[in-house]
Amino acid sequence: MSSAIIVPARYASTRFPGKPLAILGGQTMLERTFRNAQKAAEELEDCVALVATDDGRIATHCAEVGLEYVMTDPDLPSGSDRALAAVESYESSSGQSINIIVNLQGDAPFTPAQHVIAVLDILQNNSSLDIATPYIQLSWDALDQMRLDKVETPFSGTSVIADKNGKALWFSKNILPAIRQEESLRKTSPLSPVCRHIGLYAYRKSALKKFVSLPQGHWEQLEGLEQLRCLENGMSIGCVQVDPAKVAISGIDTPEDLRRAEAILAHL
Repeated sequence: MSSAIIVPARYASTRFPGKPLAILGGQTMLERTFRNAQKAAEELEDCVALVATDDGRIATHCAEVGLEYVMTDPDLPSGSDRALAAVESYESSSGQSINIIVNLQGDAPFTPAQHVIAVLDILQNNSSLDIATPYIQLSWDALDQMRLDKVETPFSGTSVIADKNGKALWFSKNILPAIRQEESLRKTSPLSPVCRHIGLYAYRKSALKKFVSLPQGHWEQLEGLEQLRCLENGMSIGCVQVDPAKVAISGIDTPEDLRRAEAILAHL
């Protein structure tokens, strides 16, 4: 089964223009992200890693440092649309057919290759799923930190609830579940019952086509979580547990995030 890991990269970010080309630890953020995608692709059979961009400056950088890339329409509304367009362009030029698409955002340079492999594996091994995404079960200390973070930034961090078979039931910017008898639970397990979602997705190509064709959903708009569009429309999302990344920054949205990431790297 052929797969592609797509790294969407836009130059025109409102909060951080030129973000993919910002330097982080001696590499551009885009190159650092792509190398993780490339590492995952090399460990998998019949998998390609591609940058999807709409900007000539990013394309020039890709050519200079050896990142395989595809140009996409600048008017596409989202990274998901750009990932699908990149795959269709690659299929047209290569003659290959892609069945599974991983959307690895270009501002997520610390996503481990093993997280990418995990979401690909679950789709390849479970034909009933449309989409796969990872999560981390939080320790009590990590849950305490998440609660503190939400005091200042209430919409940071996403929790996920899944059924006994690992299919997602809900995602929320609130911390789910509410926990009764927490004090006694803390004594019986080092892990809390809260699972923090990681914003990485693997789609069957047909599922990605359906997703980008759907209008925003009611709950999606309220929570600001696009994966709720999938659940609202009956699509199945498989959740796979992964180990925490070495650097616990899910994405870099602002120059301040970049400076914080640089400080963390300096102490590794």
